[in-house]
Parts: sequence; C-alpha cells; structure tokens
Amino acid sequence: MTESNQPVIARRAGRVLLVDLAGRALLLHGGDPARPGLRWWFTPGGGLEPGESPVEAAARELFEETGLRVEPVELGESIRHEQAEFSYSGRDYVQTQDFFLLRVADWQVDTAGMDAEERLTITEHRWWSTAEIEASEELIFPADLAGLLRAQQAEAVPEMGL
Repeated sequence: MTESNQPVIARRAGRVLLVDLAGRALLLHGGDPARPGLRWWFTPGGGLEPGESPVEAAARELFEETGLRVEPVELGESIRHEQAEFSYSGRDYVQTQDFFLLRVADWQVDTAGMDAEERLTITEHRWWSTAEIEASEELIFPADLAGLLRAQQAEAVPEMGL
C-alpha cells in the first residue's frame, strides 16, 4: 500500500481460475501505469459493476479479457473467498474477491473485448503449469496460486485406492 492521504477504497471482485486439460492456468501479465517498472501475473477478473454479483463480474471480465464467453452459472460456486490489499494508480484498495474455477479443453485468448484501462495495463497472457508457477521468481497473484491449482487438480482427479 502507498503512503497516500486518500481514503482506502473498498472494492468487490470476481476472478476466474481458468484451467486447460493439461492442468495449466491462464494468467495475464500487466501492471500499474503509475509504477511503470512493476509488473505481475494474475488471473482474469476484476471489480463488480453496480448490481453485479461476484460470479457475474467474473464471467463478464473473463469475456472482456480473454474473449471466452460463459454464463455465470457455468462458473459454479466460489472456490475461494479472500481479501487482498494493493495500490493502483496512486490509490490504496482493500478488495474482497471470489475465485471461480473453469476448466476448458483449449482456448485461444482474444483481447478484442478489453476496455481502455485493460489495454493500458494488460500486456500479455500465458498458460502456466503448477511447476512453472512454483519455479518462477516473477510476482504472481494470488501468491499461493500453485497450491490452489494443485488442490483443484486433486479434486478433479481423485486418487485410485488399491
């Protein structure tokens, strides 16, 4: 958080853990225009618009940022509810966010639906394996994404008992 005299902004968000058949998660790479040297990787998603639920925001943001259109019901129940604190464009935020899991066979990202702010801040995308996330020295959010991804993979493929 910054040393700003401005009030902290409380915000709600919906995010999507988009996972392909190989178990890789799609992450977006971007940063804060107010801090040009700072970049990080993050899951698709963003803040709620008036009247939206977290799952509705997650579905809308997924389409805007990746071109993948899904109905909110396809995202199911939240797999994680958390609070994150961050600074963006000189303002401090406390964001309460829900993550939703969506598995896809394959997806070619289409960024045509991004708004002006997204175009300014999101510069690339990449599918990441759990091992790549764990080995990376880059900033990746949420910080425990590899563990979250492993937990979801374990639930998807239960171990066979002998």
